[in-house]
Amino acid sequence: MHFRKALFVATAVAALAGCGKTGEIVVEQGVGITALRTVCPAVGVPDFLGNVTLFSPEDVRTLDALDVSAAITNVRSDCNDSGDKVYTSATFDVIAQRRDTSGARTVTLPYFVTVVRGGNSVVSKRLGEVTLNFADGQARTQASGTAAAYVDRAAATLPSDIRERITRRRRVGEAEAAIDPLTVPEVRTAVATATFEVLIGFQLTDDQLQYNATR
Repeated sequence: MHFRKALFVATAVAALAGCGKTGEIVVEQGVGITALRTVCPAVGVPDFLGNVTLFSPEDVRTLDALDVSAAITNVRSDCNDSGDKVYTSATFDVIAQRRDTSGARTVTLPYFVTVVRGGNSVVSKRLGEVTLNFADGQARTQASGTAAAYVDRAAATLPSDIRERITRRRRVGEAEAAIDPLTVPEVRTAVATATFEVLIGFQLTDDQLQYNATR
């Protein structure tokens, strides 16, 4: 369990780091931020949690024991930020294949939808299931899943003083013009605190997670 928690936090931080840039600093009649962040959370799949592999027997990790493998892909999201609660909905596909194609088979895989704040704080987590149906002789199949989450608009909104520090126009040649405001500790902390992300992944066992991380 400790391994899974540590790895989940690490991947959540990595995922947020990729989309944590809230604007681009440019020189155009002064220096400032040309684009502002949105209260809508980014939606993504953490590393190591977008794939699952089933083995038969379960304790064997050889190619001939590989039973079913599946991956989350084609994540699509929509955000409604008109109210006090920002609502994000998402759909995704699960593509799977199996080794033994004899007979019809149904495989149900659990997945999670979690809201992460500031890169490492889990705000909420919900579980769901996606069901894959293989016809007799069919090696590949596909199914769809859904996800939804709410984020408090006030919590996802930057304080006015932090917003002013980020968007303030700076004259070329001024000392502050050479400093990215997002590198200032208190600004960086405020941005992280107001940053949320909706993460979707398979609800893996410790063994499954370790297999994904080490293969």
